[in-house]
Amino acid sequence: MPYILSVGTCDAEHQVDQEKTVVFAKEMFEDHFPNIERLLKVFENGQIQTRNFVQDVSWYKHAHSLQEKNDLYIEKALEYSVKAIERCLRMYDTPYHEIEAIFFVSSTGFSTPSMEARIMNVLPFSPHTKRVPIWGLGCAGGASGVSRAHDYCLAYPEAKVLLVCVELCSLTFQNDDFSKSNLIGTSLFADGVAAALVVGEEVKVNEFEQDGRTYVKTIATQSTLKPHSEDVMGWDVKDNGLNVVFSKDIPTIVDNWMYPMIHQFLIDQKLEMNQIRHLVAHPGGIKVLNAYRSALSLPKEMIVDALEVLKHYGNMSSVTVLYVLNRFFDKKIDAGELGLLMALGPGFSSEIVLLEWTE
Repeated sequence: MPYILSVGTCDAEHQVDQEKTVVFAKEMFEDHFPNIERLLKVFENGQIQTRNFVQDVSWYKHAHSLQEKNDLYIEKALEYSVKAIERCLRMYDTPYHEIEAIFFVSSTGFSTPSMEARIMNVLPFSPHTKRVPIWGLGCAGGASGVSRAHDYCLAYPEAKVLLVCVELCSLTFQNDDFSKSNLIGTSLFADGVAAALVVGEEVKVNEFEQDGRTYVKTIATQSTLKPHSEDVMGWDVKDNGLNVVFSKDIPTIVDNWMYPMIHQFLIDQKLEMNQIRHLVAHPGGIKVLNAYRSALSLPKEMIVDALEVLKHYGNMSSVTVLYVLNRFFDKKIDAGELGLLMALGPGFSSEIVLLEWTE
């Protein structure tokens, strides 16, 4: 089975505390909501303390064209991706030319040629590196990227592949969209980039040995689409860019939909939920994490890492689950312990990866 060996991250350069974003949101939305003080409680209730953006908050007070925002997306996606990749591959001094494929995941900007081509013109990858851009999976994209890298390394067990997730959610903010969805998105979403190194089981183990370190093996994956649920989450593409679609029913859907889906996945793997020791969950928001707990009867300690990432980074869409996974590389986890890496996204859809820690 394939292994996830390392994760590298890159924070956007403007860190903003939640108090400052509350002031920003009140200024932007108060003329359109008579009950604005009550609605602003969503910032406090979300338990986010800080987030990172590509620009200072004052930049978002003004209208920007789709071209201006997308040009900035390309510039910053390239800059941050290079840093995240360098940090990821530095862990084991992995040569760039040995990376056989790059899976590039994003949903918050557009680029043709796609971003991995631009990255390959900065870092010394082989010109024969396979490029696999994946767009439109939103918050599920990080977990889906892990799944597709898993599939590739199953087919090519000597391969080393790189997953790169880039989400600059702040560049999708519309300062003339006074919907509750946009207000909630303003309280929640953030910017970030992460890269993960995934290798096939026939890659020479001695290349990656470190004393006492356990590795994460990907055992199985499952993709699930909830039929006729396109209006739950996604983008409404307009002349000014990407406008957020964010249903208030998401926590309820998670609570009702999650258990049978996870249960069937575990049955297929001949497992039960009590055998799962670790949850690498995309923290879509505090209500979504609580819905995970409710649906799967989880103790609170199983979502601590997701809560910590949410608290300090907010929801960085596809990137966030890799930030959560990165925390697990700093833990002492016994070989043989099992975990689930999971995320939800537009479609409405989910992606689940069964993990096993191994020496």
